[in-house]
Amino acid sequence: MSTYLLCFILFCVGLYCILRKRNIVKIIIGLGIIEYSVNMFLVLIGYRMQGRAPILAKDQAINNMVDPLTQAMVLTTIVIGLALMVLVVSIAIRIYEKYGTFDITKIRRLRG
Repeated sequence: MSTYLLCFILFCVGLYCILRKRNIVKIIIGLGIIEYSVNMFLVLIGYRMQGRAPILAKDQAINNMVDPLTQAMVLTTIVIGLALMVLVVSIAIRIYEKYGTFDITKIRRLRG
């Protein structure tokens, strides 16, 4: 139960970074923290105490197996999250090249 609470606290820290910080780099770090907290939560959902690997054999019974679906979902979200981070960092670099700052309060308006 305490690990679920720690996931929620980590999610709240990331949400705080996104909502309250004005630096684009800090907002990107907040997005990463939220992504890691969601991944950790998904792994905790599929975890079982003293569970065994989800590999089937003909002579073994399926008693206490961890959930392989959540593990596959976490691998998928890691790949998608990496692509999202690359996109967001590239947009931040382009904003810095155009305006010379990462502070979103100093950027008056975005022009094409």
